[in-house]
Amino acid sequence: MIGADVNLRNAVRWWPLIGLSAMVALGLVVGRGSTSIDDWFTDLGHAHHVLGRLLFFTDPRVLVGLLAVGVVVVLYQRRWRLAAAVVLTPPIAIAAARLAKRLFGRLHDGALAYPSGHSTAMVVVVGVVVMVVGVNAWTVVVATVYCLFGLVGQGVTYHYFTDTIGALLLGTALLCLAASMADLTGVNPRATHVTATVSMGP
Repeated sequence: MIGADVNLRNAVRWWPLIGLSAMVALGLVVGRGSTSIDDWFTDLGHAHHVLGRLLFFTDPRVLVGLLAVGVVVVLYQRRWRLAAAVVLTPPIAIAAARLAKRLFGRLHDGALAYPSGHSTAMVVVVGVVVMVVGVNAWTVVVATVYCLFGLVGQGVTYHYFTDTIGALLLGTALLCLAASMADLTGVNPRATHVTATVSMGP
């Protein structure tokens, strides 16, 4: 258990550098046009218009609703450092995505595309909600499935699919910074408190 906590802390510590470096590298590799994998997802979207419904998962109204729930819960729990991370990380992520778009200059249908801003926001919002609820097997699975649906939805409609991968790298890097700011190891503090109380006795 201690080894797992150490590994988690190391991952949270180093992933921002790794993730941001990978995002930059991918942006340089894909350049300003489409790639073969992007073409495949674009063709998939044209052949199966129903996939456009996956845009629900990156809809700003849905994300704002999820974030609002997370903010209310964390404020009720009086976890102030986490509350600050939950409130600040999404707007920082959106600003970072907009800056990156200007730097890379990749266009999709005449609009700056890399990395996807909607996908970055989704990854960050879902991630901070998981921080609030607590990181465990089922929250990670639900969050992963949610984000995959959202990435595909953007990748077959308004973005190149690689735009969404860049967003995933950027979003997860910022989430690790947020976790460090909130001093999280992925363990729900309430669960830890209960476990410690049971172990120590009355």
